[in-house]
Amino acid sequence: METDPLWTLIAGCRRQGLTGDKRDAWLRDALLGMPVDGIVAFQCGLVQRVAEARTWSLWAAADRVFGGWCSDDTFCCFQHWLIGLGRPVFDAAVREPDSLAYVPEVLRLSGRPREMWHDDHPTWESLDRLAPEAFERVAARPADALDAAVRERRAPGPRAAAGAAPRGDRWSALDEREAARRLPRISEMFPLPAAPC
Repeated sequence: METDPLWTLIAGCRRQGLTGDKRDAWLRDALLGMPVDGIVAFQCGLVQRVAEARTWSLWAAADRVFGGWCSDDTFCCFQHWLIGLGRPVFDAAVREPDSLAYVPEVLRLSGRPREMWHDDHPTWESLDRLAPEAFERVAARPADALDAAVRERRAPGPRAAAGAAPRGDRWSALDEREAARRLPRISEMFPLPAAPC
């Protein structure tokens, strides 16, 4: 049985089949119903998972999905979206980013122009704001106090401060040969647009 508040709430959210604002509202309400310690644990889990997912290979996979350009902010939102797909998908993608090629939410994007993705867009921009909002209301303290509590409680493991370099060997998803070697399925599903002549 899952005991990590992050994964427990993400699983509950997925069972509801919610997306977008409805997903945020459900998760916000769930966090508001937790004690302060639970909100801190949720945020600790989120910070830890984002650090685990901050690798060059996963960023390259996101780069391919986004057509060859995935900024730091977009990658952060992609990591949140990946967390939102649940623990099994997240763990598999962190271990082997090319495993994303088997994920139904990624398969639905393949071959579709990005402007047609709408609700399927592989980002979740607001995920990292939900616990701070709940903390401010439940604890009646500023979000900075949540940040301090998270720093005190963080478990050993990968740590990625904002702007920290990803882990692993740096390589470019724009290098077709390297992408075909490291991400064969994702590279085939999401070919880069042809360069203008």
